[in-house]
Amino acid sequence: QVQLVESGGGLVQAGGSLRLSCIASGRTLSSYAMSWFRQAPGKEREIVATIGRSASFTYYSDLVKGRLTISRDNAKNTVYLDMNSLKPEDTALYVCAAVRTVSITKVYFGEGDYESWGQGTQVTVSS
Repeated sequence: QVQLVESGGGLVQAGGSLRLSCIASGRTLSSYAMSWFRQAPGKEREIVATIGRSASFTYYSDLVKGRLTISRDNAKNTVYLDMNSLKPEDTALYVCAAVRTVSITKVYFGEGDYESWGQGTQVTVSS
């Protein structure tokens, strides 16, 4: 399995920006489709954005579309989540997840699809 470590979270004012990073080790990230999930206190974990092995294939939750951008740099074994125009309701623990796949184009939406998870990085947006 690939090991995942997230970083980049923090406290930011509403309207601000953050860049989250998810660094993989143990395996080559290019063989994996990746996603960012988030979980706010008292709420279920939800998918935020996903990217296929090909960066041309992405999906975003309607709650974040137009404000968050997922990208990947396979040479650095890293997936990013650029977060702009942040809102207090974006406050959550953000976790990256990986699934090994032979498909270049397929994206995965269910938690059960993913085989590796990071510990998460906390994002707090103040009003």
